[in-house]
Amino acid sequence: MSEIENTKTEEIGADSNFIFEAVKKDIAQNENLKEGIHTRFPPEPNGYLHIGHAKAICVDFGVAKKFNGLCNLRMDDTNPSKEDVEYVDSIKEDVKWLGFDWGERFYYASDYFDIMFENACNLIKKGLAYVCELSPEEVKKNRGDAKTPAVSPYRNRPISESLDLFLRMKNGEFPDGKMTLRAKIDLSSGNFNMRDPVIYRINHAAHHRTKNKWCIYPMYDYAHPIEDIAEGITHSLCTLEFEDHRPLYDWVVNNFDTDKKPRQIEFARLNINNTVMSKRKLRKLVEEGYVDGWDDPRLPTICGLRRRGYTPVSIRNFCDKIGVSKVISTVEYSFLEHCLRDDLNLKATRAMAVLNPIKLVITNYPEGKSEELEIENNPNDEAAGKRKITFSREVYIESDDFEEVPPKKYYRLFPGNEVRLKSAYVVKCTGCKKDENGNILEVYAKYDPDSKGGNPADGRKIRGTIHWVDVKTAVNAQVNLYDNLFLSSNPEQEEDFIKVLNPKSLEIIKNCKVESFLKNSKIGESYQFMRKGYFCPDKKSTENNLIFNRSVGLKDSFKISK
Repeated sequence: MSEIENTKTEEIGADSNFIFEAVKKDIAQNENLKEGIHTRFPPEPNGYLHIGHAKAICVDFGVAKKFNGLCNLRMDDTNPSKEDVEYVDSIKEDVKWLGFDWGERFYYASDYFDIMFENACNLIKKGLAYVCELSPEEVKKNRGDAKTPAVSPYRNRPISESLDLFLRMKNGEFPDGKMTLRAKIDLSSGNFNMRDPVIYRINHAAHHRTKNKWCIYPMYDYAHPIEDIAEGITHSLCTLEFEDHRPLYDWVVNNFDTDKKPRQIEFARLNINNTVMSKRKLRKLVEEGYVDGWDDPRLPTICGLRRRGYTPVSIRNFCDKIGVSKVISTVEYSFLEHCLRDDLNLKATRAMAVLNPIKLVITNYPEGKSEELEIENNPNDEAAGKRKITFSREVYIESDDFEEVPPKKYYRLFPGNEVRLKSAYVVKCTGCKKDENGNILEVYAKYDPDSKGGNPADGRKIRGTIHWVDVKTAVNAQVNLYDNLFLSSNPEQEEDFIKVLNPKSLEIIKNCKVESFLKNSKIGESYQFMRKGYFCPDKKSTENNLIFNRSVGLKDSFKISK
């Protein structure tokens, strides 16, 4: 069975999908669009971007590129209570890191506050908006149901009175929540978003850009279409939760003095199991210390994925392969890992690292001798070349690569068995040394001098190959192993998602032994620790305190059913 549920997707990178077909039709009907369409990515700067935003970024920029168009980056900063410059900077960094360029087309919703206010005044003058004094609770109580129209006692307030009150709202004469401005549309509409929605509310909060200039702020559904008009957006691509809001989007456009008519098209948002993508829940995890900041490698944030070792290519390929659709689906996290593994297999430098070391003493190797051997940096990339490694009488191996009494089909070290030390020699185990409690202190073996490179001169078959690190040149490192942050496959639906946090989502292993060249590793580089997985240096790693994060394991059982 496929690990992508309800798969009826069409790839953004493909020649056709429902968005492409819609845009093609628009271009055929509108000569002005043949020169190129215009899209936008409009995040709210109230948190860090996550993998779901990555899909939206790929759609917005990808569709624009497909049709020789442009894509703006716009901060939807209409709610000053939750917004911060920190988030603006992080969003810009994440979009650039993913490989997308908005050029000079960087905007804020707040750039258009004056235009939005002027248009609101015009709506009042046209009898299409009015000031309402119902509280949010009263609005909800009077909303009606499918058979009962909503009730709004201020709907027929005189235009002059609404205009005067709206100006006084702007001037700060009323407290938060005292009044709102509502669009006058249809109280009996089957679409509740059209039942005279609020388009302005009072909020005496300083804005990160406009400071204290405004104490009224527009609602998203009112602001967004005006922003699109102002920027010449032709196609406003958004997720399915805005489908029911499209009539309101069109209403605002049609009641704005413009000949520009941006079109809203919705697609299914990205859902991944074993994680949460609600900003509120992510904020709780960060602010209450359940994780190590917004870039904790266990989070689905783009900065968290970057710190874990995900590459821009792997994330873009993931978004391309899951495609764009109208069908709500859930993608398994293992498919995201599959895409990373595919990319790193081609790029990552191979390195030897022993996470749980035990010393192997090669008793017939000359004491004091040390030699240089060669190892490939990446067998999948000839241009990567080879590097030198040192080999001597004592090396570190993984503790589970030796068993005094081996189970069946165990091809690693045990008394009497031969294994190949990667790119070095064939060794034959002769025994081990234990402490008084029976714990193994050292393993002993003899090497075959005629098997340099790991190939016996007589051609005998060696079934096991293990990695190692020379004791003389090994350096210490800490390794962080990550697992799912949640025990539940769908923590978004849990009554208390904190209760299903995985207490074993992070395992820290200290005193690992790694090759000395890794002291020069830099942020952004990836390594395949042989037989262990793909790793990258953590942001806290230094030459004297190496820390590596496991990005993904080597095993890849992911299969897409035909």
